[in-house]
Amino acid sequence: MRLFAISGIEVYLHWTWFLVVIYEFERPMGRYSSPIWNVLEVLALFGIITLHEFGHAFACRQVGGTANRIVLWPLGGVAFVSPPQRPGATLWSIAAGPLVNVALFVALFPIGLLGAWYDWSRTAPNLHIFMDMVLGINALLLIFNLLPIYPLDGGQILRSLLWYGLGRARSLMVTTVVGFIGMSALVVYAVLVHSLWIGIIAAFVLYSCWGGLQHARALARLAKLPRREGFACPSCKSTPLAGAYWKCESCQQRFDTFLTGAVCPHCGHQDATTQCADCGRFYPFAEWVAPAPVTTVTAR
Repeated sequence: MRLFAISGIEVYLHWTWFLVVIYEFERPMGRYSSPIWNVLEVLALFGIITLHEFGHAFACRQVGGTANRIVLWPLGGVAFVSPPQRPGATLWSIAAGPLVNVALFVALFPIGLLGAWYDWSRTAPNLHIFMDMVLGINALLLIFNLLPIYPLDGGQILRSLLWYGLGRARSLMVTTVVGFIGMSALVVYAVLVHSLWIGIIAAFVLYSCWGGLQHARALARLAKLPRREGFACPSCKSTPLAGAYWKCESCQQRFDTFLTGAVCPHCGHQDATTQCADCGRFYPFAEWVAPAPVTTVTAR
């Protein structure tokens, strides 16, 4: 369900949010004296997750990436970000989300202290419970997202840090293996405590880890392919592949676009843009020319 858009970033609501609403109003109202506080609690959860995802989106745009869509669901959200395929750009795009939660904690903590000072637990019990819940929700989301398990933020931050030393493919491989180990332990815990909810979360993350592992293998195969020197992707700066990996927009035949200047040798059509095999972005062929090396001459 599309809700709104800010700065060209469209925000959608996943249908599982309605399960949260049902849960909030089906359980006993023992915590609050009025259901309006339950509504405020749901809105607070919605607001915290939304701000977190916008942190990812705006950070991605700041480093030259694209971010146009956010999908919100009760345990978090998905910001569809595509930062430049560099470890620093990816690290900032991911780390900005948890940093929003840290900023929210800094902003909300003085309010909690104010409540303790004026004894809201006695004078304003509903407000006291609500503030405790908001602080708890924010802290829980921050801690959960920082677990070093792919595809959680913590796992992707770990991957970005490892990227500097291990490279793009190996860093993702290591991170997904760590995720498999962590989530396997969580599955065992879910069985021991008979928690279906924890088991569902673990199964979802395990499925994502499997997808990440397949992606890492594909990246490793891609890294071994021959490259054509003299060209570079305007975004990720990687050297393009050498071979017939591009499909003509007109006749759909494959050809080596960098060998023919983006002109299809089968039908003569010139493609408007060329896609990077590493980051997936499209750019006009003229923008792919790598800058000539700078030479200096010392006068004698």
